[in-house]
Amino acid sequence: MQLLRDLEIGVMFWAGRDPDETLGELKRLGARCGQIGIPGDLPLAGQAAKWKAALAAEGFPVVTAFCAYNGESYADIPTVQRTVGFIPPRTRAERERRTCEVSDFAREVGIPSIATHIGFVPEDDSASDYLSVREMVRRVCDHAAKNHQTFALETGQEGAETLLRFLIDVNRSNLGINFDPANMILYGTGDPVDALGTLAMHVISVHCKDGDWPPKGVPGALGEEKPLGQGAVGMERFVQKLKSIGFKGPLNVEREIPDQAQRLGDIAKGVKLLERLRG
Repeated sequence: MQLLRDLEIGVMFWAGRDPDETLGELKRLGARCGQIGIPGDLPLAGQAAKWKAALAAEGFPVVTAFCAYNGESYADIPTVQRTVGFIPPRTRAERERRTCEVSDFAREVGIPSIATHIGFVPEDDSASDYLSVREMVRRVCDHAAKNHQTFALETGQEGAETLLRFLIDVNRSNLGINFDPANMILYGTGDPVDALGTLAMHVISVHCKDGDWPPKGVPGALGEEKPLGQGAVGMERFVQKLKSIGFKGPLNVEREIPDQAQRLGDIAKGVKLLERLRG
């Protein structure tokens, strides 16, 4: 993989469109690397060769392949609990297979890490869902290890202490965290900078995303994602904390809204903000 500067500016983007067109677009935004999201309905046959060639031609390293799954919805917290990640029992086998397929895709492309939202980790470590998901994460870690990869769990759907206990319990050396500060706020699970300090030694990669807290008096509501620098995260404080814990990986801007033109514009502004904060 091409060598990157410390705290290089990257972007979270999604496969599914033409690789050359996508990468050209990202480079025009000022990104020099990124994380690729794999939609649950994307057929993977033939994808690895296309992406490997395009990434090599553009000199654009990808540090993480993210798994999304069919049937997931982020409409509100109860819907997330029912549909997202490894927690829903009836989709576990299918999603474990898909995660391993994404790991194999990443191996062929040369991507060193895979990641996903596993869903809300139960507080009770004796609960059947907790135990089943722990074993599932262990199996995915073992598959990723055969592909010389790390496996990163995304933050936000539980507090930092719960996630830390789960990581320790899984007990796999290639398991870590993709730290998304906005998710801590969107789900109302804690101050992201404090959480980053708690989870520091396990952070493999980061998203740079912003958002506001859930509205008061609306049970189950999520907060609202915002353009970078316009939410409650405090991006200057976040970047300074990353520096203080010794994190040197890419700062991957993430913006998830339907309007593609606005999304790209917000990412471009986010790249400029991070260039200034990185110093």
